[in-house]
Amino acid sequence: MFKNLFSGHLSTLKYVLRWSLITIPVSVAIGSMVALFLWLLNLAIHYRFAHTWLLYLLPLAGVAIHFLYKMYGASAERGNNLVIDEIHQPGAGVPKRMAPLILLTTVITHLFGGSAGREGTAVQIGGSVANLFAGWFKLDNADRQVILTTGIAAGFGAVFGTPLTGAVFALEVLTIGRIRYNALLPCLIAGMFGDLTVLAWGLHHTQYHIDVITAKQQFYGYNIHLDLLLLLKVVVAAVCFGLVAYLFSFAVHQVKTIAVKGIKKSWLIPACGGAIIIALTLLLGKPDYLSLGVDAEYPGAVTIVSAFHQGGADVLSWLWKLIYTCITLGTGFKGGEVTPLFYIGATLGNTLASLLDAPVSLFAALGFIAVFAGATNTPLACTLMGIELFGSEHALLFAVACFVAYYFSGPSGIYGAQKLIGTKTGG
Repeated sequence: MFKNLFSGHLSTLKYVLRWSLITIPVSVAIGSMVALFLWLLNLAIHYRFAHTWLLYLLPLAGVAIHFLYKMYGASAERGNNLVIDEIHQPGAGVPKRMAPLILLTTVITHLFGGSAGREGTAVQIGGSVANLFAGWFKLDNADRQVILTTGIAAGFGAVFGTPLTGAVFALEVLTIGRIRYNALLPCLIAGMFGDLTVLAWGLHHTQYHIDVITAKQQFYGYNIHLDLLLLLKVVVAAVCFGLVAYLFSFAVHQVKTIAVKGIKKSWLIPACGGAIIIALTLLLGKPDYLSLGVDAEYPGAVTIVSAFHQGGADVLSWLWKLIYTCITLGTGFKGGEVTPLFYIGATLGNTLASLLDAPVSLFAALGFIAVFAGATNTPLACTLMGIELFGSEHALLFAVACFVAYYFSGPSGIYGAQKLIGTKTGG
């Protein structure tokens, strides 16, 4: 018995050492590329703030992105879905050019005002770099699946400063209804070292804050640690978050379908998308829904940060951001969906807090993670994200919001390559 126990522990130790030696250099490389990307992205966004006329070149930027992918993109055009497909069924691999191409085109998108995110870029950088290392290390298909998964974890953890979320997201996003645990430890290592590398390069992430909330402690004479009325309001809001996540996923796919069917020359699709974004901005009279929506272009602008305060968002800010992002991504611009989903969720949470007479900062935080959970079908990762970003005090409410939104967000999400096992309710 002791011999078998010793043999098992020795095997585990070898596994830990092997994957640590493989994962750490991969994660450091990915974290370094993500740090470069975040630095360039910040420069591009603030340069546009200072030169607002750049927005009028957005259609030309879209055409340039289209031809860059047509000439050099090949299969890289499929983005995150290609990385997920390669994990499910290793085949041609993830192109080495994916990382620099997505980095460049995402920066171009934001430089000229496109409404997109950054997670897609980080995940594709992670997949491309991990696949490169897999070739260098001469890994077989099973190990290649693991290292590609760690690439997602490192990229996601690095870009948002959430290493634990990155690890779980990489495992949860692959298949709806099942998590593979064979890559759990490598993903955790990857998320940690990806995040640490970004910090080592001197980059820091946006800080969010939830105001102190005094929960009611009495229920029919019994002390409880939860406000039941607040819980009910959270459930109602979470249903709305899930429905909006479904609307976002549906709208992105519909914009792509309509654009391809309605515009015969493919290079005109991003040109038209850019023109629509310009027209909407002129119509609304403000640039709040362009780019990431994290930093304020002018005092009083609606941003993710402002949504955590009373009056920090307009009633329909969430809808406008949804429209802007669906047009941007649906017509061929590059980036990701997650940061716009944060914006949509936080501003929707701000609006619902006013309607439900609920704490604004708490509901902005709940929307921030729950709309993302519904659109990506990753409620566990998003619950952990809530804890990593906002603290553990409201962990139960984070879980309720994310899981309810997940169930109400429809059968699929923004990643077409996600596999579905059964239904979300187990049928």
